[in-house]
Amino acid sequence: MMSASRLAVFVAALALVSCGGGGGTNSSVPTAPPPAPPPPQGAYTLPGAQALSVADVEQVIAQAVAEARARNLPVVIAVTDRPGNVLAVYSMAGARATTVTRRGPTGVNTDAQGLPVPAAGAAIAKAITGAYLSSSGGNAFSTRTASQIVQEHFPPAPTTVGLEAGPLFGVQFSQLPCSDVVTRVANASVGPRRSPLGLSADPGGFPLYKNGVLVGGIGVVGDNDYGFDTNILDVEDDAEEAIAIAGTIGFEAPREQQANRITVDGTTLRYTDVTAATLRTTPASAPTFASLPGGAGAFTAVTGYYAGGGALPGVVYGTEASGLRLATSAEFSIPSSMVLSDGSGQNRFPIRAGTDGADGIAPLTAAEVRAVLEEAFTIMSRARGQIRRPLDSRAQVSITVVDSRGQILGLVRAPDAPIFGIDVSAQKARTVALLSAPTAGAELLANPDADVRLFVQRARDFIPDPVFLTGKTAFGAKSIGNLARPYFPDGEVGRPNGPFSRPITLWSPLSTGLQSALIINNLGAHLGFISGATATDTPGVCTNLPQVAPGQNRLQNGLQIFSGSVPLFRGNMLVGAVGVSGDGIDQDDMISFLGAHNGGLKAGGIGNAPAAMRADQLLVGPTNTRLRYVGCPFAPFLDNQDQNVCQGK
Repeated sequence: MMSASRLAVFVAALALVSCGGGGGTNSSVPTAPPPAPPPPQGAYTLPGAQALSVADVEQVIAQAVAEARARNLPVVIAVTDRPGNVLAVYSMAGARATTVTRRGPTGVNTDAQGLPVPAAGAAIAKAITGAYLSSSGGNAFSTRTASQIVQEHFPPAPTTVGLEAGPLFGVQFSQLPCSDVVTRVANASVGPRRSPLGLSADPGGFPLYKNGVLVGGIGVVGDNDYGFDTNILDVEDDAEEAIAIAGTIGFEAPREQQANRITVDGTTLRYTDVTAATLRTTPASAPTFASLPGGAGAFTAVTGYYAGGGALPGVVYGTEASGLRLATSAEFSIPSSMVLSDGSGQNRFPIRAGTDGADGIAPLTAAEVRAVLEEAFTIMSRARGQIRRPLDSRAQVSITVVDSRGQILGLVRAPDAPIFGIDVSAQKARTVALLSAPTAGAELLANPDADVRLFVQRARDFIPDPVFLTGKTAFGAKSIGNLARPYFPDGEVGRPNGPFSRPITLWSPLSTGLQSALIINNLGAHLGFISGATATDTPGVCTNLPQVAPGQNRLQNGLQIFSGSVPLFRGNMLVGAVGVSGDGIDQDDMISFLGAHNGGLKAGGIGNAPAAMRADQLLVGPTNTRLRYVGCPFAPFLDNQDQNVCQGK
């Protein structure tokens, strides 16, 4: 539930937020970054060197403004590049300073429901969502696509009640402003950047492409409802979406990559409800930005994101300046892999040994971490991507290994993997490491928020097991997702909610349960900061679990509740976890599971949890239902016809 202190922060934000123009320039973009290392050859290629220019950003804004004026809806428009740098926030005269997150389904608001939030922050979140969920050579997703894949039934519609939850259920609570994986303004143009509200499911956010290469995103906010589309069967004339799509003309995603050309479990995804015929302007002939009349709007400074003063050029993705570049052979042995860099040539998450030796375990060695990452990367490069076009493209994901304390020991990715998977792969790994640990229950019970502590008792009552969450069971991310759905078993209407979920009368994508309860205070503090209500930003840690080292806990960037991670064991002892994100959830599961298995065979001494400890040994809840551990594609590889590739491992 939303405490009085949390509510006060948001009320203050409502009172103080302003959409006035911001002066000054953004001086954080480096002028002469060090050159990237020579590109190695491998299974993947780096997308072309494209970026939005100042003129491009102004054109996107001008086209969106023309459509907004035709609809008589003044809006806030945000444009970002692919790494998440905010290139412009433009507020039309008369645009709302705030929007309100969708209220609870029965009028009771919990977590992030029914709250006034800065419209500029919401627009940035939409733009980042369009950029982060998409890729150059595989898929283009919008915030409407995000809406479809995060709700309690997939696809969301009155006729689909009883189906399981969306495949990326919970992803909206990633890229959080408190995350230690994403970056802040102090790090120049280095991405991936954080988002003021995590990922957005409110239509009105799209990716931007230039010469077929993903270069950024646009987000538009103008109404008083920051929500999601609950009925995929109808076609909406959504003004925010129409204004945003007008801004994309000339920068639109390749048609073959748009979400409506991609299917998941037999369901075609949705990209937009807007067509050229429903626009009220012809964007290609819209007035130029320079010709906009005085007083039409102004660039709007957003604390922590954008200094105002005019449009900025985007950073070329894949360069040192972007913070995402190809790895050197010393950093990672497999060619065409990518790492996160600090803008000065240093790998932000180099491969290293575990930090948890003082906890009475034999920590992961650097060689073991490297073996798991190498084997997971190899599995990825052999796997058929689910969400990528053309068909039979290779999967591309981000892969993170953490120790039992949740500290990142290495992070690698394919060069065109969607950026959202970076933060999410770390979330997944940390989530399974935390909940598989002997200290899981005690650490959650030590959280100062009583609402968080209640979930432990609910879980122990649900299993039922009075000592549940004490290390007896190894949880895959899929297992945790089972317990975090508003119906258990997933999708079966009339059943009670899982113990980590809000009941369906309180649930929405803005209030999922333990996941949202853990981070809502931090999110509120950040929104107060960007609106000027408070002087201090949220720290780079999303939860209030006990510290395992100064400034560090086991869940630094929040909990995640969809598939793609397994814990790592040395015998019967938890030593860490591997998390994967960026493709279909079964692909993510398989890459993590086989990466752990094959990495253990290669390094010796580590691997997946003993079969007897895995969560799929548990029959839980009033229906006595078996939890899942992982779910792997039936015949996933491009180089052979092997089937049931996870069986017996």
